[in-house]
Amino acid sequence: MGLFSKPIKTLDDLFVHTLQDIYYAENQIVKNLPTMAEKAAEPELKAAFQDHLTETREHVRRLEQVFQMHGQPVKGVTCQAMDGILTEAKDIISDCDDPAIRDAAMLSAAQAVEHYEIIPTIVWPDSRGTHRFKNVIHRMQTIL
Repeated sequence: MGLFSKPIKTLDDLFVHTLQDIYYAENQIVKNLPTMAEKAAEPELKAAFQDHLTETREHVRRLEQVFQMHGQPVKGVTCQAMDGILTEAKDIISDCDDPAIRDAAMLSAAQAVEHYEIIPTIVWPDSRGTHRFKNVIHRMQTIL
């Protein structure tokens, strides 16, 4: 079974696991963005983090809708990739005394998070032929 909470034997299993992974990751982003906004020295970067927090909270709400549309309980599974990205970001940011360098480090970390968020969409186009996924995928595309 590996790291997954249950075996992934079908496209549906993979889709649900991906939803759970994204849900966990988005919630971790919601937890970390306020600190990044607080530590940002540049007003534009601070505002960008605050705006992204609002946007990410909306993503979480939409993901909850997707779970409901798919008839699944709303729950996340630990996303080791997102945890790793965020841990590394915290480590690098804590090593930066210069505000301008810290801002650059936070911007770099934010880009890594955004790139990770795109990855699950690679699987979804393959599932478009399955009628059950069509509405759910459309809703997911409004998130990403």
